[in-house]
Amino acid sequence: MSILIKNGNLVSSAGTMTADVLIENDRVRTVGGENMHGRADRVIDAAGMFLLPGGVDPHVHMHLPSPAGYSSDDFLTGSRAALHGGTTTLMDFVTPERGEPLPRALEKRMREAECSLTDYAFHVSPVEWRESIPAEIRECTGMGVTSFKVYMAYKQTVGLGDEDLLRVMKAVGKAGGMVTVHCEEGDEIEKLRDRFFLDGHTLPLYHLLSRPSHLESSAVKRALAMAAEAGCPVYIVHVSAAESLDHIREARLRGQTVYAETCPQCLLFDNSKYTGPFEQTSPYVISPPLRTEADSDALWHALADGTINTVGTDHCPFTAEQKRTGLRDFRRIPGGAGGVEHRLALLYTHGVLTGRLTFNQLVNIFSTEPARIFGINLRKGDIAAGSDADIVIWNPEAAGTVSAESHHMNCDINIYGGMAVRGAPEHVIKGGEVVVARGEMSSLAGRGSYLHRTIP
Repeated sequence: MSILIKNGNLVSSAGTMTADVLIENDRVRTVGGENMHGRADRVIDAAGMFLLPGGVDPHVHMHLPSPAGYSSDDFLTGSRAALHGGTTTLMDFVTPERGEPLPRALEKRMREAECSLTDYAFHVSPVEWRESIPAEIRECTGMGVTSFKVYMAYKQTVGLGDEDLLRVMKAVGKAGGMVTVHCEEGDEIEKLRDRFFLDGHTLPLYHLLSRPSHLESSAVKRALAMAAEAGCPVYIVHVSAAESLDHIREARLRGQTVYAETCPQCLLFDNSKYTGPFEQTSPYVISPPLRTEADSDALWHALADGTINTVGTDHCPFTAEQKRTGLRDFRRIPGGAGGVEHRLALLYTHGVLTGRLTFNQLVNIFSTEPARIFGINLRKGDIAAGSDADIVIWNPEAAGTVSAESHHMNCDINIYGGMAVRGAPEHVIKGGEVVVARGEMSSLAGRGSYLHRTIP
């Protein structure tokens, strides 16, 4: 099967040009302006449209277990929503049980993801230290994993103390991999959470108040110091606080390899979302919580100047009923919200159209940079001869409103509901097949593939 996309405006991280793109089977064959009409089985005229590489979301949680039940999107429904929004590659997480070998947990997670409609890769989380962990990390790298997620919070379940965190960083660095770090001072947060609850404070507002921004920024500073000692590259997930950016910039000036990510919710909302009744505020219980408008402005500037490299959604939706688990105790509200479907439209509407970002910068943070950081850039993140044929044909004239009634994720609430957006995918091509056309999923949408990454 071959497809010719003609007359489109191809947008890359480096520039924009008018170009025809010839796809053969699952790869891009040629990018250029020459006449290739006679060689294609199908021709798509993309005049007035933009051609973007399929999105790479570096941070999602499908089918995540919690005391309130699994997050409401599994790999099938979550990947379907991703494709509708122009994201063709997802990076999820492997969280083993205590005592479970990392490679065994990875195998189990790979089976869970076999129904995904997008391609997918994983970050593996060591949740404890055992003498066998370095060998398990090396085995995981042989299975195609090069990044390992560690948590400085949630120490009762998945988090690590400083001594074990440093050990993991040293083992990952020695194996040639990278750690991705959830930076919050978990011990202090747990003390605040318990104190608020014992004082009778149960509303979602106290989720915010128990996780102040300085407990993120101090954890970022400490994580960077440990990564430097360990000689391990580090990627800070979901940065939300302006103070954290200072530590990231300083570490880079010292020569450290440091990457940073933020999320659409951190850019678009502030902590006023926690004022109101439970049903209105509980959907915004996410970690880290929403910060101030000044923090959001600082994050936009950090995206524009390159301090922040990527925007991941931290997609982890829970239904209204699941959120109600914490009606009388904010500590029991499952943390997370959906967003994988809306990342591109939100960044285009609130970044490009407002002048905060150029279109080229958007493509970089949406696709090119996460592909490069996580070692899939030979296949993803660009529209070039030999790359995977994952392409979004973007219609800049489309307009719509985000709604829980019309979105494609498996959830009855949407934190972006009611927000007007401009632009939408006219076509989404995944692996050389048109899988979404004008908002409708094609029956040709097949299963995605596991992306086996290698240590450079």
